[in-house]
Amino acid sequence: MKKSLFQPFNLSKWINVGFTAFLAGLADCGGGSGGGGNSNIGNKVQNFDWNEFYSFPSLVQDWLIEHPFWFALIITGLLFLVVVAVIITWVSSRGKFMFLQNVVKNEEEIVKPWNEYRKEGNSLFWWQFIYGWIVLLIFVLLAIYGFGVAKNIHNGVLPEVSKISFIIGFVTTIIALLIIFGYISIFLNDFIVPIMYKYRISATKAWSKLLSLIISNLGVFIVYGLFVFILTIAIVIIVLIAALATCCIGLILLMIPFINAVVLLPISYTYRAFSIEFLAQFGSDFDLAENTIEVENI
Repeated sequence: MKKSLFQPFNLSKWINVGFTAFLAGLADCGGGSGGGGNSNIGNKVQNFDWNEFYSFPSLVQDWLIEHPFWFALIITGLLFLVVVAVIITWVSSRGKFMFLQNVVKNEEEIVKPWNEYRKEGNSLFWWQFIYGWIVLLIFVLLAIYGFGVAKNIHNGVLPEVSKISFIIGFVTTIIALLIIFGYISIFLNDFIVPIMYKYRISATKAWSKLLSLIISNLGVFIVYGLFVFILTIAIVIIVLIAALATCCIGLILLMIPFINAVVLLPISYTYRAFSIEFLAQFGSDFDLAENTIEVENI
């Protein structure tokens, strides 16, 4: 990173590479929120009308039936958001290969990698598209199931032992799924994209290569995921402190996606290079510094 971005410093290169980093991170979710508490929270919970809460789905259904125009408008809005999300994911999938190319080759190309890695980008997009819907479906089904059981608990249908078992099992399942999906997301960006880049293969074939490597080095990859998670938290804290030190001016600027990607380019560049070097330790088959394989049919 130091050699590529600072020796020598080239503003044009910085902006071009930052643009590819911006495209690569378009579909990545981030951000957070904070809040405080007070002594009235306990009273608010006690006074909360749970009967009204559990009857909310039926109230929404009745309202939508009685207001067809708003129902159609909501459906149209949701479809629009889905289309926007699909476009963003497609662009980001291509952008990941653009950014990776610039890091591996120490370049500042935009048009060339966009065209060259069209097949790989499309393959990555379809994998993310299907995977995203599967994850969404799983959590929607869990939410529906959890809501139904919680309603039965509130109505006193379940015995006390069943309540405790459900709460423990449900929370454990959510945590386990979050860990699994978190690792999949990390491995997808950090390893699947580089493997696809090197061998010019589809995302499915890249997962096949990676899984065989993970099975042989399971502990190492688990520790890698934990390290990335802790490192991400540390970076977020440092960036927030630095932004707040500018009387929130820096924080406002960092809320603008492209500005965020350009300003924080050294971080994203180092992170991208780190995953490449991590893969390279497993031999020439995973070393992107070696010559890449010719394009295969996807």
